[in-house]
Formats: sequence, structure tokens, C-alpha cells
Amino acid sequence: MASGFFALLDDIATLMDDVAAMSKITTKKTAGILGDDLAVNAEKASGFISSRELPVLWAISKGSFLNKLIILPIAFLLSAFLPWAVQVILVMGGIYLAFEGTEKVYEFFVPHKKKPHSLKTRVHSAKEVLEQEKKKIKSAIITDFILSVEIVIIALGTVLGESILFQVLVVSTVAIIATIGVYGIVALIVRMDDLGLYLIQIDSGKGFLKFIGNLLVQVLPKIIKALSVVGTLALLVVAGGIFAHNIDFLHHALEFLPSILKDFAIGLSIGFLVFCIFNGLKWIIIKLS
Repeated sequence: MASGFFALLDDIATLMDDVAAMSKITTKKTAGILGDDLAVNAEKASGFISSRELPVLWAISKGSFLNKLIILPIAFLLSAFLPWAVQVILVMGGIYLAFEGTEKVYEFFVPHKKKPHSLKTRVHSAKEVLEQEKKKIKSAIITDFILSVEIVIIALGTVLGESILFQVLVVSTVAIIATIGVYGIVALIVRMDDLGLYLIQIDSGKGFLKFIGNLLVQVLPKIIKALSVVGTLALLVVAGGIFAHNIDFLHHALEFLPSILKDFAIGLSIGFLVFCIFNGLKWIIIKLS
């Protein structure tokens, strides 16, 4: 009996070593999408007042964990019984990402007309601020859901030939690392200014800490602005990658371009088409109503 118990422990140890090794390989394969995920979510989590940054980020992080809890079992079931459905879901998610990215590009070049302000500056009520916050959190969680589907599917693709237990362990590990890693870095980014102010306060003179503090405070707005641009580009690149990998005739399109430019071009093209269809239908509905 004792020998059987130790043999079981040895099997478990071997399994965990294999899981750790495969998780490392799989994480490398998903590095590109994780970078896009970071850029998108950093942009989504910015723009709140300082006291609400971490609570909002925590709300998005909880939503991201919930997304993974929904996606993982469905992904395993679909992979086993309806593999074609995985491809359909990915393409639908890509359409949403392409539309959102194209909409941001459109708003950059054709900004909304600003309503004329009265002589008195309008102050948003606490209720309005809370509603805006909820909308941004909801948007961030929806985007995270689609990016999480892509991460899970890529991770699952590396272990399809393995046992279901091995698949569950590896893909779940990658999903957890992705969530903690991405939102941990996002939290550091959005709190850079507070860290900078703290360093300035504890350094009474003109020392190194004060220099670093001033640098962090001054650089943060530029980082947030850059992440807004990178996040938009990331949406289109991720969408284009989804289309290129899951739609045959697009897989061989624009092969003369580098991979990232090819994905961007495909994402922007399909996003523009969906954007035009959506706004055309919206215009028709308004005219008929």
C-alpha cells in the first residue's frame, strides 16, 4: 500500500512538472495577445478620478476572472464535441473588436460635435459620474471577454492531443497568469502618479527620489495617451489575426506584408465594413421611425 501511495505521489509530481513546462510554452505562444490585452485594458482602466482607479480596476479584474470561469468549461466542451463552434465564436468576437477599433479611429478623425456650453460650467452629479463609470467597466469586461476567448483558444490549441485533465490544468494556469499579470501591470501604471507624489513628499531636498517622483508624475499622462492609441491599434491587430487564422481566403491574403501589418489591414478593412453597415442600418431605422 505504501509503495502504491508513493507511486501516486510520483505520478502527480511528474504531471505537475509537465503542466509547468507546457504552461511556460503556452504562455510564450500567447505573449502577443497578452501584450494587446495589456494595452487595451490599460486604456480602458484609465480616465477615472484617483480615488476610484483601484476600485474600478478591481471591478474589471473580478469581471475578468468571471469571464475565465465562463469561458474555460465552455471551451473544453466545445473543443470535445463542437470544434467548429469555437471558430464561429472567435470570428464573431473578432467582428466586435474590429468594429470597436474602427469606431475609435473614426472618432479620432471625425470627432463628435460638442454641444454648446452655457455660461455656467456644468458639473456632473455623483449619479452621472457613477453611471459613466459603470458603462466603462461594462465595456472593459466585454472587451476582456473576447480577448480572453482568444487567449484560452490559443492555449487550448497547444495541448489538444493531451488528456482532458492535462488540458484543464495547463489552460487554467495560463488563464490565471494572464489575468493576474495583465491587471497587476495595469494597476502599477494607473498608480504611477501617486507613487511619484509620495516620492516627492519624502524627499525634502532636490535628491534622486524627487527627480524620479517628478518623472513619474510627468510621464503618466503621456503613457495613458500612448496606451489609448496602442489599445485601439491592438483591437484591430487582434481582430485581423482572428480573421486571418480562421477564414481560409484571408489566411493567404496580403502575404507580402509583415504579419502585424497584414492583421491590422484586415482588421481595419472588416471593421470599416461592419461600421458602415451598422451606421447605415441605424440611419435607416431613424428615418423610418
